[in-house]
Amino acid sequence: MRTHYNPKNNTRVIIIQKLYGKFYNEDDNLDFPKHRFKKFIKDIVLGTIERNDLILDELNNKLGDEFVFEKLDKVFQTILKAATYEFMYKPNLSINIIIKEYLNSSNFFLEDSQTKYLNALLDNIGKKLRSNNA
Repeated sequence: MRTHYNPKNNTRVIIIQKLYGKFYNEDDNLDFPKHRFKKFIKDIVLGTIERNDLILDELNNKLGDEFVFEKLDKVFQTILKAATYEFMYKPNLSINIIIKEYLNSSNFFLEDSQTKYLNALLDNIGKKLRSNNA
């Protein structure tokens, strides 16, 4: 299911691009251009970078031993990290909204079959994180 968003205005696409640049291209220049959700974008990007080790620990704990995070595609890794940050530190956002937003954004980076796998992973992680923190 493809959606027709303008990637330049989609907040989650911007978040994914910034995090990918930081984690995999070692882009030290994190500038945040004018956007109506600039504060939210900046919060998610900087929070995910700051808590990267904690997020990775949570992902490894929640997904079990058979799941190897490092074997995933780098875009997958980036999306999982950002979504996990939101599950953990944005309790006012619904799990379903977070998942829907990242799935819509993933259409710019991933194939449909990969998006279905991402949906299952995000749903699994979201339920496990929120049920333990509730």
